[in-house]
Amino acid sequence: MKITRISIYQVDLPMTEGSYSWSTQSFSAFDSTVIAIETDEGITGYGETCPLGPSYLAAYAEGARAGIAKIAPDLIGEDPTELDCINDRMDLLLKGHPYVKSAIDMACWDILGKSVGKPVYSLLGGKRQDQVKLFKVISRTDPEVMAARVGEYRELGFSQFQMKVGEDPTTDIERFRKVAAAMQPGEVMDADANTGWRQHDAIRVVDAVRPLAREHDIRLYIEQPCLTYEECLVVRQHTDLPMILDECMESLNVLIRGYNDRAMDLINLKINRMGGLTRARQVRDLCISLGIVMTIEDSWGGEIATSAIAHLAQSTPEGFHFQSSAFHDYHTVAIATGGPVVTGGFMQAPDAPGLGVEPVMDVLGEPLFTT
Repeated sequence: MKITRISIYQVDLPMTEGSYSWSTQSFSAFDSTVIAIETDEGITGYGETCPLGPSYLAAYAEGARAGIAKIAPDLIGEDPTELDCINDRMDLLLKGHPYVKSAIDMACWDILGKSVGKPVYSLLGGKRQDQVKLFKVISRTDPEVMAARVGEYRELGFSQFQMKVGEDPTTDIERFRKVAAAMQPGEVMDADANTGWRQHDAIRVVDAVRPLAREHDIRLYIEQPCLTYEECLVVRQHTDLPMILDECMESLNVLIRGYNDRAMDLINLKINRMGGLTRARQVRDLCISLGIVMTIEDSWGGEIATSAIAHLAQSTPEGFHFQSSAFHDYHTVAIATGGPVVTGGFMQAPDAPGLGVEPVMDVLGEPLFTT
C-alpha cells in the first residue's frame, strides 16, 4: 500500500458553553486541523491535531498546517501501515514539532485498522475496558458558578471533575472551597492549574486546601501547578496531595526522570504532544511497566481526535487509566460521524475498522492544501 495524496483541512470548534477558560487563557472556539491520507488501495485515513491557541504550549494551529504541508510531499509513496517507518521518515524530514506529526500518525493508524478490518483499540493491545471513565471540565470562572456546575454535570453522570485554576491564588483557594462543598463523598476533584501558579503561590494554595479532602471526603488531586518540571517537583515535595504532571510530560526521557525523582503519582498523556498514537502507546506501555496511572487524552479536538483518545484509553488496563475527556462533547459543531459514544460519564470507542469515524465534508469544506 502506498500514500498517493494528503489533504489538509481547517475547522473551528465553537464551545457549547460559550467559552473555555484556564490559567491565563480563554477561547470561544479552537482552531483544529484535519488531514486525509489517500492510498493506492482506495483506503483513506483521517487524523486531527488541535493545539490550544498559540501561547499555551510550543504548538499552534497555523504551525500544524504549515508543518504538515512541509513534510507531506515527501511521504507520497510511503506505506502508511508501516507505522515506525512513517515516524522515522517524519523525524528525518522535520526535527521536533510532534503536534505536526500527530495527525499524520493518527491517520496512518486509521488506514491500518481499515486495511485489516479491525478497530484501532484491537491493534493497540485489545479492548481491555468495555468503557472508559470520563472527567468533566469545570471551566475557570466565578467560584459560585463553578460550584453550581458540579451538580449540573453530576446529573449527566459525571463523578470526576477537572476544575480549572492557576489564576490569583486567593481566588483559586475560594474556588477550591466552593467546589469542594458542592461535591459528594468519593467524587474526584482534579485541580488543574495548567502551569499557572508561581512556585511560592502553588505552595500557599496546596497548604490552604489540604484539609478539604478530609472535610468533604473527596479525592483531591493537584495537576501541573507550575510551568517547569523543577518547580512542580518542589511543590510535590511540599505536599502529600497526589500530583499529576501534564504539560512537562513531553517525552519518554521526562517520564523516566519523573519516575526516578518520584515527582508525580499520575501523568496526563496527550497524544499530539507525543507525536501521535505510535509514540503515545510507547509512553502508555512504559507507564504500565513502571506502575504509573494515566489520564489519557489529547490537547483538544473534535470527533476524530476524541476517537483516538477512546481507542488508546480503551486498550489500557482499567487499573492504570484514571480518566479521559470526550472533547467532541464540548462543541456545537460535529466534524465527523461515528464518534465515541458518551453515556453517563463514560465513553466507548467505535467498533468499526480504524478510528471508526467519517468526516462531514460539508463542515470541513475545501482543503487548504493537497499534495
